[in-house]
Amino acid sequence: MRYQLAALVLLATFGLALSVHDRVVCYYGSWAVYRKGNGHFEIEDIDPTLCTHLIYTFVGLNHDASIKIIDSWQDIDLEGYKRFNALKLRNPKLKTLIAIGGWNEGSEVYSQVVSNAHTRTAFVNNALNFVKTHGFDGFDLDWEYPGQRGGSPSDKHNFGLLLKEFKQVFKPHGLLVTAAVGASANAIRLSYDVPILSENLDFINVMTYDLHGVWDKVTGQNAPLYAAPHETTPAQQELNVVACINAWIENGAEPEKLVLGVGVYGRSFTLDNAENNGINAPANQPGRPGPYTNEPGMIGYNEICELQMGEPWTVVWNDPQKVPYAHQGNQWVGYDNPLSVALKVNYAKEKRLGGVMIWSVETDDFRGICGNKYPILSTINANL
Repeated sequence: MRYQLAALVLLATFGLALSVHDRVVCYYGSWAVYRKGNGHFEIEDIDPTLCTHLIYTFVGLNHDASIKIIDSWQDIDLEGYKRFNALKLRNPKLKTLIAIGGWNEGSEVYSQVVSNAHTRTAFVNNALNFVKTHGFDGFDLDWEYPGQRGGSPSDKHNFGLLLKEFKQVFKPHGLLVTAAVGASANAIRLSYDVPILSENLDFINVMTYDLHGVWDKVTGQNAPLYAAPHETTPAQQELNVVACINAWIENGAEPEKLVLGVGVYGRSFTLDNAENNGINAPANQPGRPGPYTNEPGMIGYNEICELQMGEPWTVVWNDPQKVPYAHQGNQWVGYDNPLSVALKVNYAKEKRLGGVMIWSVETDDFRGICGNKYPILSTINANL
């Protein structure tokens, strides 16, 4: 609770003088309906008054450029799309989008489809028909990632061609086209013609998280605002929120098109030595899975706060990087809390960015078990 209060105090400290688009973009992971206990999340658990844009994840892409419904039972039989779009009845200003892609989709099919003018056009037309059929207000491209993970070096150019065509087809219908993008300067080098993205997308959701994880073999923050003192190499100094946003702007993005991503979860580790529990401590194994998300090395904010309520975790404020981490025994997690999120929102205001995005709504404390409901999302709204 003290972090929530401190975060709200920042509202008065920084004020509202800076001009910023007040987008609050909320991704919804539709598979959360299968979680158990306090983690079980239905579409009706979303508070649509806390978001300006809601994005339903995910659909996939077939080799013939048709749109693939991944979970037809939830999405169609149980009327997931219909119920999601009905949230606009509770917030008439809300815009809803459907996202295609995600990590599990990979890159190979996307690379193949965009490499050919005929299938590119088919993809755009199929996306338009899908959006209009199911009542969405736009289409979000979450290709992870052009030119990587089975893609081709030509993806960077072809993705730009795709976006030009999306804008040409969607704009006359008043529909949005957005994308979720890798955050770092290296991701830009491999995947994105930034001026083309900035010109043709309504806004760009920058995934400024997953900057550190168990793949590093040492503890590190999921989404630090700044570099750590020990991070002295150019590659290390790219992996923080400020460096990522600066890279996008320096490469030609209009700041007002950039939406700063906040991860509503932490990256967790199993320490090699429980006594060595700071930043950059050896940790060759992922942290234990949370009770709801059940994914080693990743744990939702709702799970983190519940664990801290029930067990004696040590919480440390990492002041150089402006984010917290916590440890208990050989378990370690770097995450965001309301205080660190408030600092990020105010950074977005200082840079005159286009808003703030969360991944994802169902791992906030949506039940209010640790305090007020939706502490992360509420902090964003209070500080924008």
